[in-house]
Amino acid sequence: MVCLFFCFKNSIAQVTDLARLEYSFIPKSKSEDRYTRFRAILNYPIKIKEDDYLIVGAEYNSIVLNLEDDYPFDTSMLDRIHVIDLNMGYTFKMNGPWRAGIQFNPRIASTLTQSLTSEDFFINGGVFFIKNRKKDRSLDHPYRLVLGLTYNATTGIPFPLPFISYNREINKFWSYNAGIPKSNIKYIFSERSNMQAFVGLDGYMVHVQNSPNLQNQNIEYISLSVVVGGFGYEYCFTKHLVAYIYTGYTFRLNNVLRNKSRDEVFKLNDVNAFYLRTGLKFKI
Repeated sequence: MVCLFFCFKNSIAQVTDLARLEYSFIPKSKSEDRYTRFRAILNYPIKIKEDDYLIVGAEYNSIVLNLEDDYPFDTSMLDRIHVIDLNMGYTFKMNGPWRAGIQFNPRIASTLTQSLTSEDFFINGGVFFIKNRKKDRSLDHPYRLVLGLTYNATTGIPFPLPFISYNREINKFWSYNAGIPKSNIKYIFSERSNMQAFVGLDGYMVHVQNSPNLQNQNIEYISLSVVVGGFGYEYCFTKHLVAYIYTGYTFRLNNVLRNKSRDEVFKLNDVNAFYLRTGLKFKI
C-alpha cells in the first residue's frame, strides 16, 4: 500500500504544476553512502473547450545512490537510476462544483546499463473526482476534496486502490491538508510566503539491469520507501513562480534489493536520517 502511494504521490499535486526543478538529499547515518535525486517536470495544458483540458507532459528523475560502503556485490550497476514518465491526462467540468480527471502514465524505471527490455516498462493511471470550493468566499472554511482510484504496475497489486485528499482553510492564516501521500498544517505569513509542518511519503521501485546474484537469487528490482516529517517553507516570487524547501527526519527508511517476485533479498539501508528537498516550480 505504501509503495502504491509513493508511485502516485504526484498524480494530483502536479496537475497544477506546469514546470518544476527539484533536488532531494538523504545521507546514510554513520556511513559514507547517500541518496540524491534530481527531478524535472514539464506539463502543458491544451484547452479543448470551455472548462475541458487535455494535459500532456513528462517527468524525469535521476537518482544517484553513491554506495561507498563495502557490499557483497558490484555496486557500480546501481550508481544511477532513471525514472521517466510520460504524463497524459484529461479533465472536464461536471455538474456543480465537481470536476473529473483521467490520468495515464507510461513509465520507464531502470538502471539503463543496457538496452531496454519489457521489464523496464510500467503502466500507471488513475481516475479522480475533484470538488473545489477554495475560491468560494461564501463559505466560512473553503475546501478542496479529491476522491479517486489509482493503479500502478510496480506494486504487484492487480486492482485499483483508493486515493483521498482533503484540504481546508481554517482562517486567513491557517489551513490543513489531510490525506496520503502528504498531510500538513500551514501558516500563511503573507501572499508571498508560508510555512508548514508536514508528514509525507517518498520513494521508488526500479528494474535492475545486469542484475547480480545474491543468496542464490537474481536481483531484479531496487526499492526505496521513506516516511518523513519536518517543516517546509515556500516563497512566491510571483503568483505562479514559487521556491520551496522542505527539511526533516525520516521516521521509516527502507532501501532494499528484491527478486523477480519482489520479495526482499538484501537490505541496503534502514537507518533513519536527515532529509532535504528543495526546488523551484511554475504553477497555474
